[in-house]
Amino acid sequence: MTHWSTRSLARAAQLRGIASTLSHSTVALILRDAELQPHRWRYWKTPTPDGTFRAKAAKVLWCYENAHSLAERGEVVLCVDEKPNIQALERRCLSRSMKPGLIQHQEFEYVRHGTVNFLAKLVVHTGKMRGWCLEHNDSAGLRAVLPQLLWEHRQARRIHLIWDAGSSHIAHPTRSFLSSYYPQVRVLFTPAHASWLDQAELLLRACGARYLQRGDWASRSELIEHLNASWPEYNRLYAHPFTWSWTRTQMHRWVDRYRS
Repeated sequence: MTHWSTRSLARAAQLRGIASTLSHSTVALILRDAELQPHRWRYWKTPTPDGTFRAKAAKVLWCYENAHSLAERGEVVLCVDEKPNIQALERRCLSRSMKPGLIQHQEFEYVRHGTVNFLAKLVVHTGKMRGWCLEHNDSAGLRAVLPQLLWEHRQARRIHLIWDAGSSHIAHPTRSFLSSYYPQVRVLFTPAHASWLDQAELLLRACGARYLQRGDWASRSELIEHLNASWPEYNRLYAHPFTWSWTRTQMHRWVDRYRS
């Protein structure tokens, strides 16, 4: 076994003489009281908490801590991230709708209709988003939508733009474009292996759970139409600022503990 379940834990407890009889439901209660969840897991990319990490993370966290006060004085904090290569999959047979006592069934076999690159912008102090479907996930595709991305904030005294160090973000044409046409933009890169510091990554995860899971699209254009309709609905129904609890103080303590 690669991980525990309540049933395997109950069996192990019996085999080792910890309890003569033990049901898996009792194990579940014990785990709940201990705040342990062996049935759940999540991927994690370990950052390198060196001086560079500390400096970059502190700038990003400062923006999150001060997003509302910055907005009050005419500055805005934006997070940007892409979800590349979203597959436009069409199920070979129609799904079976749920019925009393039966869950929904979705056909396993599918037909591929290409992929779509989706870029999302998050306005940190409001939680509102906007999305764009990119033909190519490269610097040229990014520069094509940057004017639209920034137009809403043309009156801002300063724009704090947070994104990861993806190839389209660090490309010289992208940097040159921003410095030449948008001098009010302050670009902040998340540290290496710490893209989770970008709130737009959390946004894409939340949107994907609501608008991509169980998707069924007969063409690539149908998926694009769906994505273009999804982000306005997300704003109406779900948008709110993320509750971000990891402060600069906590980050510095974590780095000190890790390095010691």
